Amino acid sequence: MYARTTTVMGRPASLDDGIAYIRGSVMPELQRMHGFIGFSLLANRASGRCIATSAWHGEHDMHASAPLIREVRDRAAELLGGVPEMADWQIEVMHRDHESAEGACVRVSWVTVAADQIDAGIDVFKTAVLPALEELEGHCSTSLMVDRARARAVASTAYDSAEALERNRARLDALRDATITQTGAHILEECDFELVIAHLRVPELV
Repeated sequence: MYARTTTVMGRPASLDDGIAYIRGSVMPELQRMHGFIGFSLLANRASGRCIATSAWHGEHDMHASAPLIREVRDRAAELLGGVPEMADWQIEVMHRDHESAEGACVRVSWVTVAADQIDAGIDVFKTAVLPALEELEGHCSTSLMVDRARARAVASTAYDSAEALERNRARLDALRDATITQTGAHILEECDFELVIAHLRVPELV
């Protein structure tokens, strides 16, 4: 399965208008497209940054959707007050302890890793990182997506609330540092978001 992320560095004051348009216009367009699985939207209300993720059964379906969704995507970015930046990923891990509700808090970590260490890094994530995350109070779900061409990956972990994430922050930081040491990956960025639309619907994949 595959996913496309669309990131917009918007204006904090414009987020509610953009979110409403995405919910009312972008999602219905996507739902009519072949191979579409689901959709989520993350927002950081302090910075105005939004990340929309659409999931697809196949790579062909994902690429075929691009010209069909361009008009409403660009309109959403305009309302948010930014320019859309797209990235394509292969979904390697999707695990849910329980469904994430809208308003949950999501920690997103972007990393780069040597191309010949990607598969080993995925194995470490599945066998060591995922079990450790499952033990954390308030943990909802975890995903790992990989861009092999750019030797990059993005991990997302959702928690019931911002308070649940904050309670686990020290353990998450320690787990991240240990994983980076073990895999030789490098953190590019890490950021917390509110889950404002929760309809990704990707089946269990571990």
